[in-house]
Amino acid sequence: MSAPESTTQSTTQCTTPPPLPSTTALIRASQRLSGLPGLTEQSLHWTHEAQARRATVARDAQRLASPRVWPDTIVGLLSTGLRVLTTAAPGAPFHLVAAVASAAGLRVEPPNASAGTLARAQSLVRAGGPAYVKLGQFIATAEGLLPQEWVQAFAWCRDEAPPLEPGVAQQVVERELGDLTDRFSWFDAEPLAAGSIGQVHRARLLDGTEVVVKVRRPGLRARFRADIETLALATAAAERLHGAARSANLTGFVELFAQLSLEELDFRLEAANLVDSAAVLESLGADHMITPRPFPGMVTERVLVMEHLPGISYTRLGPVQEVDGAELLHLGIKGVVEATIRNGVFHGDLHAGNVLIDAPSGTFSLVDFGIAGRLDARQRAGLVQYLAAWAGGDAAGQIAAMQSFGAIDHDADVTQVVAELQVELDLLADRARGEVTFDQLGITLGRLLQVLARNGFRMPKDLVLFFKNLLYLSGFAASVAPEADVLAVVQEILMDLLADPSTGFGQILGLEASA
Repeated sequence: MSAPESTTQSTTQCTTPPPLPSTTALIRASQRLSGLPGLTEQSLHWTHEAQARRATVARDAQRLASPRVWPDTIVGLLSTGLRVLTTAAPGAPFHLVAAVASAAGLRVEPPNASAGTLARAQSLVRAGGPAYVKLGQFIATAEGLLPQEWVQAFAWCRDEAPPLEPGVAQQVVERELGDLTDRFSWFDAEPLAAGSIGQVHRARLLDGTEVVVKVRRPGLRARFRADIETLALATAAAERLHGAARSANLTGFVELFAQLSLEELDFRLEAANLVDSAAVLESLGADHMITPRPFPGMVTERVLVMEHLPGISYTRLGPVQEVDGAELLHLGIKGVVEATIRNGVFHGDLHAGNVLIDAPSGTFSLVDFGIAGRLDARQRAGLVQYLAAWAGGDAAGQIAAMQSFGAIDHDADVTQVVAELQVELDLLADRARGEVTFDQLGITLGRLLQVLARNGFRMPKDLVLFFKNLLYLSGFAASVAPEADVLAVVQEILMDLLADPSTGFGQILGLEASA
């Protein structure tokens, strides 16, 4: 299956993509943000400072993911490496990282789900540091991407991470914000949930506002650095022994994982993600979908105080809580897809625990914004180009779109890469017998990432996050509206966006010229 000539040309001719809406302007116009005194001004500060912080994180992640021993962390590295080596077999790090890469859409090889492999991988996660628990969380939220045995084996990583010792969370909050009694009329000593990065507590402000307080685990940054360095060394060793690891460029995946994890360590970045997303959703008129607002003066690198939102995970909706599953699905897909396509900002880690539904009102509450995807104008254009090329089975269009994501240099010779990918796409088309399904989108992306990795190109982080969200929505559909056609809903939303002249998508795909 090959793409029409006009589609292929359009993916290579758009050199000046239409600009994204200004997030700063959206923040200034947001009534929801202005509803908290001082939040609009603080939001602008968080958003501005976050740009430099993300750039620093990206450089640090690249450095830590380089497979070598750094003098400044050698003690922590030796400690972490010793725990890994004495707890699990040498192949366990490879199986673990390969499974997590598959959870992100990068198929390395069919994950071995034998009892022995799973036991060794679980032992590695339990014995390793917090970064290993984060790897387990990736696996635990990969419904439909990994064998169910893997997902179930690591389910404990989602919400059963060991809590901090009693009183430690309060000590962290007091160091960051001052005396608890000066901030809160009540602070629940029992955590609401505990994860690899930290834990959250219910609390009440002095004015009676119900809030959630997120607290980072003490000493976490040094431990994460040592864990990532150990993973980089273990993965580099695996690439010498396993052809699948070499062809998948798992060292590149470790860098991607490092960047995502290090961003989560700074709660100021999460605050920026929250306010940016709140402003974007409000601008779209998505009143059904909200994010918690952080409180000015109560956000530091280690502590984040935000409003408590109603709702429970959709997986816990009972027969008493009647909901319109098809409508929920349409609203969910519209909120995720339209926010990404129009504004380039989206939740980067959607899973059942992060999507709460208030059944009486049908409102979505999106929580836990430690990871967010962000597309610039060129990448947004590349995403639209990629979706069009995917629909046409057009390898050249898909590779051209990847250049917009920085995965491939614009002056690189891609002739061989295009030919290699087209073979993969043609084989998929033959097996599908002309049918286009939602699941094929994930499979096609996996093939694309494999081809990029085999040829030494970079993994586009934000594209991986976006497609992981689309695959999550497929699982969401199976739960709330099993009879719904997810692809048809996505196509309907995309067609509405293409028909809107304010988006400039006609320019991106060359439709204006052809019209």
